Formats: sequence, C-alpha cells, structure tokens
Amino acid sequence: MKMASNSKKWSYFFQLLLLSLALFLQIVSHKIEAGSSKVEYLPGFDGPLPFQLETGYVGLGDSEDDMQVFYYFVKSENDPKNDPLLLWLTGGPGCSSISGFVFQIGPVQFKVEEFDGSLPKLIYRASSWTKVANVIFVDLPMGTGFSYAKDVLSQRSDWKLVHHAHQFIRKWLTENPEYISNEFYMAADSYSGIPAPPLVQEIANGNEKGLQPHINLQGYILGNPVTTSEEGNDHIQYAHGMALISDELYLSLKRNCKGDYLNINPENTLCLSDMEYYNKCLEKIDLYFILNPYCNDDWLKQDQGMQTRSLARKLEARFETPLIVPDIGCENFLFFLVTQWANHRSVRKALHIREGTIGEWVRCYKDDYEFSIGNSVPFHANLSAKGYRSLIFSGDHDAVVPFFSTQAWIRSLNYSIVDDWRPWYLNDQVAGYTRTYSNKMTFATVKGAGHTAAELKPNESYVMFTRWISNRPL
Repeated sequence: MKMASNSKKWSYFFQLLLLSLALFLQIVSHKIEAGSSKVEYLPGFDGPLPFQLETGYVGLGDSEDDMQVFYYFVKSENDPKNDPLLLWLTGGPGCSSISGFVFQIGPVQFKVEEFDGSLPKLIYRASSWTKVANVIFVDLPMGTGFSYAKDVLSQRSDWKLVHHAHQFIRKWLTENPEYISNEFYMAADSYSGIPAPPLVQEIANGNEKGLQPHINLQGYILGNPVTTSEEGNDHIQYAHGMALISDELYLSLKRNCKGDYLNINPENTLCLSDMEYYNKCLEKIDLYFILNPYCNDDWLKQDQGMQTRSLARKLEARFETPLIVPDIGCENFLFFLVTQWANHRSVRKALHIREGTIGEWVRCYKDDYEFSIGNSVPFHANLSAKGYRSLIFSGDHDAVVPFFSTQAWIRSLNYSIVDDWRPWYLNDQVAGYTRTYSNKMTFATVKGAGHTAAELKPNESYVMFTRWISNRPL
C-alpha cells in the first residue's frame, strides 16, 4: 500500500513538472514571437543573405494585443555596434516600409525581367545605406503592410502616426538595448516629410522629460519631402522651368490665377481656362519622373503613391489566364512584383508573419487616413534651433514635390548660408547641387532623379548619404 501511494505521488510530481515545463516553454515561445526573429533566407534570393536581417512586431497601446507594429531590421554591414541607427518611414501616407527595403535604400532589389507567374527574383543592391548604418524599416501608420490592430481605422492619422512611431522606437530600443548608445537619425521620404519632423520633435521632447530609454537623437534625413499643403502652387513654376509649358501660358497663369492654383474661384473663367490648357500640356507626362515614358495601360492609371486594397485585386484579375505581361519599362511594374512577392506563402513564412493577421497584402493603403498636420515647417525651425542636423534632398526631375517648393520653405526659415550653392560630384561628374545653411541644415539636389531620388539614382544617393552621415562635405 505504501509503494502504491508513493507511485501516485511520483506520478503527480511528474505531471506537475511536465505542466510547469509546458507553461515555461509557452512563455518563452511568446517572448520570442513578441521580439525579433532572424531571417535566414529570402525566397527569390539566390543563396545565403550577405547581410543580417531580422523581422518582428512591437506591441503598442494599453494592451499589446491592441496594435502590433511590424518592422524589418537590417544590421549595418560595416560596424553594427558603432554605426548610426536609422528609423525609416515610407510615404503615401500608408505605404509599407518594404518600399524603402527593396526600392530605395535597402540591401535587395527586384530583378527586372518579364513576369512568367513564378516568384519574382531578388538581387543584392551594392549601394544600400545599410553598408554604413543600421536601419529599421517600420510599417506605419497602423494598417500599413504587415502591421495590424483590433481597430485599425481609428488609428490612422498624422498625429497618431507620430505618437505610434515614438512609442515604437522607445520600445524597440528597450528590447534591443545594445543599440541605445548608437547615434539615432529619423529618415523618411515623400509624404512622410509631413509627420517625420513632428516625430523628431516628440522624441526630443521625450528625452528632455527623461523618458526611457534615452534616445541618442542626432538629426533627420528627408528625401523629396512633402512639407506644406500649399506646395501645389509651385508646380506651375516648375513646369515652366522645365519647358513643359510656354512662357505665354506661364505669364497668363500668374496674371489670371494670382499665384493660387489650388483654390480657384469657379467664377474665375480665365484662370480655369489657363489651368485646363496647363493640364492638357502635362497629361502625358509622368509627374513622378518627367524623364520616364508615360505608361497608359488602364492598370497603371492609379496614383503611384496612393494605392488602395482594390488595386491589388484589379492587378490579380489582370494576370489571370491567358497571362497578360505588363510593360516592364513602367515603374509600376516593380509595384506589381512586390505585391506578388509579399503575398506568397513562402515569403510570409520566411519573414515570420503571424498567420491570420493580414489577408491580402498591399503596398499602399490610404483608406480612412486623417490629414491632421498641414505644415511641418515650424517643426523644422524648432529642431534646427535645438541644434539637430538635417539633410533635405530632392530629385530635380520630380514634378510631384518639385525642388522649387522645397527650396521655398527652406528660404522661409531665414537661415544664413554657410556654404553657398555649388555642384557636388561622383566620379568627377556632377551628381547634383548643394547648399549648407546655419543651424546644421544641408539641402541637395540629385541630378536626373525623380520621385524618389534614392530609388531612381541609388549610387548618387548612397554617396550623398555616406558623406553627410560621416560629417563630410557633399
């Protein structure tokens, strides 16, 4: 009887031990899932990755189940421990940071070849900014890319993007304390030129209030940045300067519209007539890159920076049997490739995407976004006054955010000029023009680039970045 009693006790003990072990493994598994996971391979890329890539989620809100922000983190290929840390926001608003990862500054790019229905191929990008910097590509605002939330639609605005990104970077650094001492820079392009400066200011304010972990904030980088809601008024001057409209039409527009081309009085028939003529002159121009051929397929007529969920379905329908191959010379062909790639099961598995969290992936999701910041110029002024460095650069063939408008708001800051307008070079060739202002602001153009410069002139943009980040003249 005693032996039987001991046997029951041991059986109970082992059951309790197994239960505790299972609970422990579940907790460990949850912690691993909640943090980052190393990506060992990328489907479509031939061979092992020549860089270190991690992906993961950071939970925000009162409960971490409320909002989960997805990110790609690429360690510097030079010296991760000491190289700068960049947080990258793609524009849109609502475009996945995968655009930065595969189109602009990241270590891979798509091989441009005719689509045959198989998984698109990736190749290494030698001019990646990750050669000299650690870069976090983050999917924000909520609902963008692989980020998800219980109530996505209530979390989509300029200011909420600012607050979420601020929470994200402090939590990410808490989970990755080895990067707390690295110099930190905010980097963004296109529409993110609106929320990025307020985000940098919020980080700076948080540091001053003693929020932890302290972020070693040094400055920010903006490419082809939207900055004010009035920049559309500079399109006319740019079109005239690039010989897209005549002198006579330009002078008539200035006279009849009185410099305001965005809020035209319906009774101002002369201005309306001039604008109709203006639009006709530009209707076959790719405004994102005026040197590009115009792509007139129906599936390409959507706004390149403002795709919606319906677009992916249209593309999918277009590629049903018999297969119709689009013109690979059109920039939007790359957007199609990334949509095919990111929706592939093997890719989601490799990136450690949580099953059931995202249905159809789309590159850009603009639905129900609240534009709550109309002008980021005051934030530039405040940040410059605090001594933070900034690099503002523009492709000189971008008609969507023309360099004319960027120069105009920089001039409005009334900074004195430290190093006046001059060419900067790559391989003894003019790569663009630059001017350095007091308050540590540098402006640069990238010659022959459109929207965005980092995508269309990667070598020049890489050299520009490496010189600036190392405090050397362009």
